[in-house]
Amino acid sequence: MDEVSIVGVDLAKQVFQVHGAAQDGRVLFRKKLSRLQFPKFMAALPPCVIAMEACGTAHYWGRELSGFGHDVRLIPPVHVKAFVKRQKNDAADAEAVAEAAMRPTMRTVAVKTSEQQARAMLFRTRDLLVGQRTQMVNALRGHLAEHGIIVGKGLDKVDRLAALITSDNLPELVQSMSRLYLSKIEQLHGEIDQIDRHIAAEARKSDVVRRLQKMPGIGPICAMAITGFAPSMQEFRCGRDFAAWLGLVPRQHSSGGKQKLGRTSKMGQRDIRRLLIIGAMSVVHWKGRGGGKPGSWLSNMLARKPRMLVAIAMANKMARTVWAMLARNEDYRDPTGSVC
Repeated sequence: MDEVSIVGVDLAKQVFQVHGAAQDGRVLFRKKLSRLQFPKFMAALPPCVIAMEACGTAHYWGRELSGFGHDVRLIPPVHVKAFVKRQKNDAADAEAVAEAAMRPTMRTVAVKTSEQQARAMLFRTRDLLVGQRTQMVNALRGHLAEHGIIVGKGLDKVDRLAALITSDNLPELVQSMSRLYLSKIEQLHGEIDQIDRHIAAEARKSDVVRRLQKMPGIGPICAMAITGFAPSMQEFRCGRDFAAWLGLVPRQHSSGGKQKLGRTSKMGQRDIRRLLIIGAMSVVHWKGRGGGKPGSWLSNMLARKPRMLVAIAMANKMARTVWAMLARNEDYRDPTGSVC
């Protein structure tokens, strides 16, 4: 049998479909393997290219298969879809993954380490708890509004809600349920504070995180998210590529030599993008008071554009600066005074 050059894998929980091909693309084998059979089969193969769609479990299998000597390539599913022939099934998906990986210009995703995935779990857990806390606060405000108690939005209004539920005009059942809501909100608040302390403690241990925090708009959470979610900056040719990976560049619909740019693409890593925009909004709010420093980039932008648009543009600049700091191992500097 010809030597296997590339193997496309359609991942699943229990059943894995593999598609082996020679260097010229000829099909050598198609197999359906169980979860126990899959690692044994891949370990027996000679070192070759293993292609998989980038998904939740792909990084784990990427690390495992790399240990067998294989060259693992993770491909975004959106790039694989174009190679699926007519009907969709596991065998067709595995073949499409193999064909996509054969393209010399195909973009791939770096395999994450277990430490990066652990940090990702930390941030996703925090986001989940923050969302649950917001949901509980809004639900309590909504229920009390039905009984004539109106309180503004925000966590700072929770204490006022707690004081108002003791009103004699509220039924006892409403007061009991409101205390249950307040108890859950307090519990979630404590758990979020515990995660924040853990993030701050981890941030103090990393020299990279400390250097990133010197940039205006980047705090410990954003800096830790960059080190947790982003691959090595050596994967990107320049700062614009990193900004595009985050989805902070305009969507293009150009044709006939005419350049047409739209809104930001948002086709990228949403966690870092959201945190950079939030940090940029804080810089625009504080540094942009009174129009900003005369002659600076920020003041010139604020004079012509809405604040939200300026914040997104600044998030793009921050992403490029992050790339320069990490790729060149440099500290933050702003020689032109573009912000301050």
